[in-house]
Amino acid sequence: MNEFTIPALVPAATAGNLTNLVAERAWFEPERIMLSRPLGEGWQSVTAREFEAEVRATAKGLIAAGINIGDRVAIMARTRYEWTILDFAIWFAGACVVPVFETSSAEQVQWILQDSGAVGIIVETPILRELITPVLPDYTKHVWTITDDVMHVLAVTGKDISDDEIDRRRNALIPDTLATLIYTSGTTGKPKGVQITHGNFLSECVNVVQGASDLFLKPGGSTLLFLPVAHVFGRMVQIGAISAGLHLAHCGDPAGRLPIDLASFKPTFVLAVPRIFEKIYNGAEAKAEAAGKGKIFRKAAAVAIAYSESMDQGKTSPLLIIQHKIFDKLVYSKIRHGMGGNVEAAISGGAPLGARLGHFYRGAGIRVLEGYGLTETTAGATLNLTDHHRVGSVGRPIPGTSIRIDDDGEVLIKGPIVMRGYWQNEAANAEVFTQDRWFKSGDLGRIDEEGFLYIVGRKKELIVTSGGKNVAPAVLEDRLRAHPLVSQCMVVGDNKPFIAALVTLDADSLKSWIAVNKKNGTPLSELAKDPDLIAVIQTGVDEANKAVSKAESIRKFVILPTDFTIAGGHLTAKLSIKRHVVAKEFAAEIEALYS
Repeated sequence: MNEFTIPALVPAATAGNLTNLVAERAWFEPERIMLSRPLGEGWQSVTAREFEAEVRATAKGLIAAGINIGDRVAIMARTRYEWTILDFAIWFAGACVVPVFETSSAEQVQWILQDSGAVGIIVETPILRELITPVLPDYTKHVWTITDDVMHVLAVTGKDISDDEIDRRRNALIPDTLATLIYTSGTTGKPKGVQITHGNFLSECVNVVQGASDLFLKPGGSTLLFLPVAHVFGRMVQIGAISAGLHLAHCGDPAGRLPIDLASFKPTFVLAVPRIFEKIYNGAEAKAEAAGKGKIFRKAAAVAIAYSESMDQGKTSPLLIIQHKIFDKLVYSKIRHGMGGNVEAAISGGAPLGARLGHFYRGAGIRVLEGYGLTETTAGATLNLTDHHRVGSVGRPIPGTSIRIDDDGEVLIKGPIVMRGYWQNEAANAEVFTQDRWFKSGDLGRIDEEGFLYIVGRKKELIVTSGGKNVAPAVLEDRLRAHPLVSQCMVVGDNKPFIAALVTLDADSLKSWIAVNKKNGTPLSELAKDPDLIAVIQTGVDEANKAVSKAESIRKFVILPTDFTIAGGHLTAKLSIKRHVVAKEFAAEIEALYS
């Protein structure tokens, strides 16, 4: 099969805009709890009426400052409660939001502000304000700081703006109005501004919310948002939660606060990138290993995977059922407790999760529904659902969307979720749209007989060895990252005689390994060459190689004495590897693999 379409559950909007999601909820269900904001170590509930009032007051301040309909206003901050208020307030003022990752360099901020023509920017902290001040274009006249009580400042500034003026601006927005310019993470070249309209977001929202109603519309349902709202996936979670009336809270410091916030907020489902699910699994395994229970954990993992696979086959043996019940008390319940205790399902996107982890989590009582999409498709273009779920796939098209596999294997996408185009960049638009407006994803995939899409690699990331063998690195990298000691890896071998890999180590798991193997005090530069550690990583390489032919397998690898990070420029905000950056920085190590 090379094309599959799911009919829309809700037709594309012909009127209205995203501000209606807030205004109508406040009108029809004013006392419904919509959000929770951090308060000490707990949470303060915010009703639909309070949410709309705060959004309106903030919007009035923006209008009083001179923000006009159609203006672009940037937000540079971590995921936090104020991000959501400001996002909707900018729309209430009739303007367009330009997200900027708080990890961006001054040069990146300068490019985004210049290219978008942003007239104002809201930053999170005074430190970020200092970073951007020297690069502000002349027309970026407004700079606000969230931690300087921006909400109060804007509310006071806008006290004389009428509700009629807010409603006039809101009503001027139609589905085709530009809602946001999201700049692609730029693994190569300058970032491009993706134009997403109010209609794009509304189509994504209503069809995903209705299609996954058991998650979004579940009575008492809640989600903790810890993905960057500056990224389209996190943004869609935010808007989808508001659309569905789902109780939403934010965690801006996943590294430091995620376990604490999960335990106190207790969401019913979460959305994350695969690396989060990998770290939860690897952390649990490392903890079990340190306690001398590594063998029990691995047996429990094998049972969970087998149990999930048996669900697909429609037949589970009595012995497997008994084993599963035992390990549910010993192991799986602890993993669920670590995610807050109430999580029943999760959505994973941004990169491939892999069938092994998908089966493990489902067997452990947490359905991880993998999806697929890009910034250019307003986040999810396909999604696994509770009643249409195939582990290892990225699901079927969301309602209203068509997926086609081109002759060269590239995934093409069409529907009301596809962006209007790149901002002021017709050359780039000509490259990514076919003549009949199918969007070229750049990913390689296949569709099975029931319409489930499987991603097999990136078209541009295909490695061609000197022997002419085409190798998709994602398959090997996903398998290798599943090893507890591995943090990141990058497969290399373009125009080389064989495939090799750069491997970095997971700091938390490494501490346990060092203690168990009595390597205390050994610097990382020496550990990277330690024969015992190399032998352990080799087992991960051997496991990864089982997924490919001998010609595609990793023959050699090197352990790097440093990790790939966002701050170091090696990773994008959604934790994708910037291959050209890594290849340049570690050129000597790559060359040594082939010398």
